[in-house]
Amino acid sequence: MTHYEAVIGLEVHAQIHAQSKMFCGCPVMEDTGDLEPNTYVCPVCMGMPGVLPVVNQRVVEIAIQTGLALDCDIPPLNRFARKSYFYPDLPKGYQISQYALPLAIKGRLTFEIDGVEKEVRIRRAHLEEDAGKLYHENGTTRVDLNRAGVPLLEIVSAPDMRSAEEARAYGEALRQILVYLGVNSGNMERGVMRFEANVSVRPLGSEQMEARHEIKNLNSFRALYESILYEIDHQIAVLESGGEIEQQTMGWNEMDGVTVPQRGKEFAPDYRYFPEPDIPPLEISRERVAQLRSQLPELPRAKRSRFQSEYGLSDYDAGLLIADKDVAGYFERAVAAGAAPKEAANWITGELFRLMKTHDQPIHGIRVSPQDLAALIALLEEGTINQSTAKDVLADIFTSGRDPQTVVAEQGLAQISDVEKLRQIVTQVVDQNPEQVQEYVGGKEQVLGWFIGRVMRATRGKANPQMAQELLKQQLETKRG
Repeated sequence: MTHYEAVIGLEVHAQIHAQSKMFCGCPVMEDTGDLEPNTYVCPVCMGMPGVLPVVNQRVVEIAIQTGLALDCDIPPLNRFARKSYFYPDLPKGYQISQYALPLAIKGRLTFEIDGVEKEVRIRRAHLEEDAGKLYHENGTTRVDLNRAGVPLLEIVSAPDMRSAEEARAYGEALRQILVYLGVNSGNMERGVMRFEANVSVRPLGSEQMEARHEIKNLNSFRALYESILYEIDHQIAVLESGGEIEQQTMGWNEMDGVTVPQRGKEFAPDYRYFPEPDIPPLEISRERVAQLRSQLPELPRAKRSRFQSEYGLSDYDAGLLIADKDVAGYFERAVAAGAAPKEAANWITGELFRLMKTHDQPIHGIRVSPQDLAALIALLEEGTINQSTAKDVLADIFTSGRDPQTVVAEQGLAQISDVEKLRQIVTQVVDQNPEQVQEYVGGKEQVLGWFIGRVMRATRGKANPQMAQELLKQQLETKRG
């Protein structure tokens, strides 16, 4: 029986959220589906005769920084080209893209999957303009050009991935970098990233590149993963039955869980690329590249390593925190406000994440400031409140926005750490439960936990648990007399 391996490459289209479109001054909106159709348009992005495109300088700078973050070379000369194809949402009848001289080449992306590092080569990253959007309803097709001309960065990998899991991990790592760079929000539901997966299979050990299927317009990691899984199994089944794989473009039918043929796979000559005559070549100096490199933010892998070395966090905790740029920033502000790094990490990735999920709120929208969290941790470490009370206080300030000190004072939540007062409560609990005392005296020491629970109930959770445990031990041991 022949054993096969998958050969997978990805093309990722990422919207660039600059203030205006790629070649005109129309504003860029993250989700054009929320807008009145054809309102953010002008003669340039509508493809009117006689208009001239003007390159958005800020978009070029963002694209160069993305290339640098992906360890790409930035050629000193690149230029735009016309990519010709006819479709109703492409008003000019061609797309301004890049072909022979792209903005960035020969990069790589390193990511982790199942605890092992994987490196995927980046062949190129180039700029292009987005098309409009078609709406099919009631037997008609309507065209909305709000999205036409929105700047896109297409990032093309080498076919270095061998499983759907690797492809998904690559996509997630790339999304994280794009969010850290501020290219876009990373919101997959709003379509700011779209994947196209090139999938083929070959006998294990072979180096030959076989005919492939290109799966278009995948707009979620789930769709990316499941469509690749299906294609791998489908292509192996075709080959095992004696058939051949025809190179073609596929769509993903999520409802049925299958890929469906759309058209024969196009090749570069089909698009009749030629240099865009209305845009001169872009010359990018080494000095400008160096300047843009110096302005790069700290990227996820570097931040993860620093969180481990500077704050003493485990690789797991550091990974949870840096997965979201805003969460990483929140953590560092809490530490700067005085919270111990490990305690801050535990509270953020534990109770705070739970509350955020329950209330469906991102960290940048919550009412608990990093300073509030640091103050809460301080109250806990000082012994003013115990762990259980601290969780209740966090839940209160999450919804009320009040500071933790006020909540503790107004609700009388301060921990009972007065020895004599706590001793009286412990004595009362012991005296009221002679049967459990006899169990302890008889050697059933686990009943101590039951007594601690009774003391906590009697104090409405405000007893210092360590002190309560020590006083209980003292009194129970005297019963053994």
